[in-house]
This record gives sequence, C-alpha cells and structure tokens, in this order.
Amino acid sequence: MIAVTTARARTLGERLDAATTGLPAPVVVVDADALDANAADLVRRAGGKPVRVASKSVRVRSVLEQVLALPGFAGVMAYAAAEAHWLVGHGVRDVLLGYPTVDTTAIDAVAADPTAAAAVTFMVDDTAQVDLLAAAAGRYRRRLRVCLDVDASLRVGRGPLTVHLGVRRSPLRTPEDVAALAVAVEQRGSLEVRGVMFYEAQVAGLPDTSPGVRLVKAASVRELARRRTDVVDAVAAALGHPLELVNAGGTGSLEVSAAAPRVTEVTAGSGLFVPTLFDGYRAFDARPAAYVGLDVVRLPGAGWATVFGGGYVASGPATPSRLPRPVWPAGLRLAPREGAGEVQTPLRVPARADLRIGDRVWFRHAKAGEVMERFTHVHLVRGDQVEATVPTYRGEGVCVG
Repeated sequence: MIAVTTARARTLGERLDAATTGLPAPVVVVDADALDANAADLVRRAGGKPVRVASKSVRVRSVLEQVLALPGFAGVMAYAAAEAHWLVGHGVRDVLLGYPTVDTTAIDAVAADPTAAAAVTFMVDDTAQVDLLAAAAGRYRRRLRVCLDVDASLRVGRGPLTVHLGVRRSPLRTPEDVAALAVAVEQRGSLEVRGVMFYEAQVAGLPDTSPGVRLVKAASVRELARRRTDVVDAVAAALGHPLELVNAGGTGSLEVSAAAPRVTEVTAGSGLFVPTLFDGYRAFDARPAAYVGLDVVRLPGAGWATVFGGGYVASGPATPSRLPRPVWPAGLRLAPREGAGEVQTPLRVPARADLRIGDRVWFRHAKAGEVMERFTHVHLVRGDQVEATVPTYRGEGVCVG
C-alpha cells in the first residue's frame, strides 16, 4: 500500500488507505464525516420542509436509518414495490413509491400486510396501474393510498415545433388530466389519493455550469410554479378535500422546490453521497462521500498501471460522464479506448505518481446508489478508521431493480 505520513494532515487517499488496510479490493467506502455534512446541508437547503430520502441513491439500509433519525428528514422514496414492503418490515412507516409498478406479487404482499398497506403510497399515472391496485385492495379488503405522478418537464413552442426539455415520465400534465385521474382513483372505492408528485429533472438533474442551462432552469421553475399550483388546486377541488402530500425536487433543486407554492415536502438522495454527476452544481458545496478502492495488479508500461475491476458504469446515455473517475492518487486518467473494464481497468499515470503493484487507487462513481448494487457490504470510515461495516441492499438479498 502507499506509505502514509503521520506528521501532517492525511489526504483523502491516505485516510482511506489507512482505514482499509487489510481489506481486499474491490472495496466500497462511505466517508462518514462527509455524509454527516451532506445530510445537514440538505436539511438547511430544504428551509424547513421535510426531506424524503430517495433510497435508490443510497441502497444501504443502515445509512437510510441513520439519515431518517436526523431532524429534518421524514420518509423514504422507494424505487420498487418489493423494496417498499421490505423497508416497512424493517420499521419504516412512510414509504412513497417513486415510480408506478405492475409487480402484482409485490402489490399483493403490501395489500395483504396491514402495516405495509398503511405505510406505503403507490405511484400512478394511468388507469391501468390503478386497476391493478384496486384489484389487490379488493382481494384483501384494504384501502390503499396512491400518489399521482405529474409531468414536470418544460415544453417550449407549439404544435409540431414543441421542444420537450426534461425526462419522459408521466403522461399527466394539465390540471384537467390530473384531476380526472384523481376522481377515477377514488371512484374505485378501495383507493384514496394522498397527493401528487412533480420531479423536475431538467432542474434537479442538470449541473448549472452554463448560462444556457441556467436560463432553462429559471424558465422551468417559473412555469412549473404556476402549473403546480393549478394542478394541486384542481385535484383538491375535484376530490373535495385538500391533498396531504405535494412532493417535488431533487438534490439539484432542493431550495427552489422547497420554496415553491403548495409543496409540502422535497426528495433528495444523491446529495448524501455526491457522485461525479453532481460536481457541476453551484447551488451547494459538493462533499463526495462514496468511494471505490481498486488495487494495482499490473504495470504494463511506462506511464501505465492496471487495477483489478472497475466496470461500474452508471445508467443513462453511454457517454464518458457515466464512467467512474479515478480521484486518488491525483492525475490518473482512464484510457479512452478501454474505459472502465469489468475485470481490469488500465490507467494513465502521471510521472509524479509512483504507483506500484499492490497500491490502492480510489474512484468515485457517476451516480450515487448504483455502485452499491455491485457490493455486499460497505465500510463506513470516520477519519482513518472503519467505524462500521454494514450490508448493502444486495448484501441483504434485496436486488429489485
């Protein structure tokens, strides 16, 4: 391993090296001090609105529990129905599904369990999804709660010249469309509308490093503030009662979403680990907290080192931004023609970095929780010591997405 000097403050890599000495690589760690600071920053940015934790950006149950115990956090946004049921079994009492589901086995499991039926809120944007939930509710004589997913994208132009800025999610957009589905939900008798969700990906998920992106974000925030108010009011009027839940936001837009009219809570998850895709935001200070350590196993030539493993490529468009990034020792670069390999990853090594076989190289992932699917355990490091070793979702046998 790289030698560590104790007479001065240790660098990040030196601390992680010291903490994981003797642990075989590939190894994944979370810097507990950075995690604590990030959690506090999310609460600050939410300005008093509860922060719901997006589990797909964490995928470590003990970390979810640690964050939920902090003032300012409330509830989990799960990504799968089976995961939601599992979380309820471990004591989480407010789980909002972030996506619709057609997993009838998991829906039935929730409906059959009175605790889960009371704790889980399903996401819908179509009557076909509603019918599946109503059938399960009828079978078990339960009353299930649902949330309506509303398209929060920005559309510029008219007719065939309309430009869609944002992700392709829900078909629900206008107050009339959302209100109509809300009425259809409650007409089933066994379902009730808890609220609505707006995920403005073009605001929360894009770094604001360019003037053009900042203009798009500003325009989107203005348009969505008006339309969200109209949607919430239309649904409440159609149902004859106010909505309990109006969810919005993401790590990149937390303070903007929290300050918007009608919003009752915001969601964040990536801001806990701060992956590389969030390095370009000006709204908050990035404190990377999750790292993967890989060991040098070859020195194929001058200026090169090869580490074992590394093919932890993030979902999304197949671009270099989705590749893991070597961050310690400084100056290492992926080879453009090979990238991050499943079994080995070659790295360009600057002259000043004297890497040897057996040395450890530290990487950051492009997204927050996805890398946890590749490991059974994660080591929580504080300073230069492993504070705890805990299972990931995969380590607990939960692989649902």
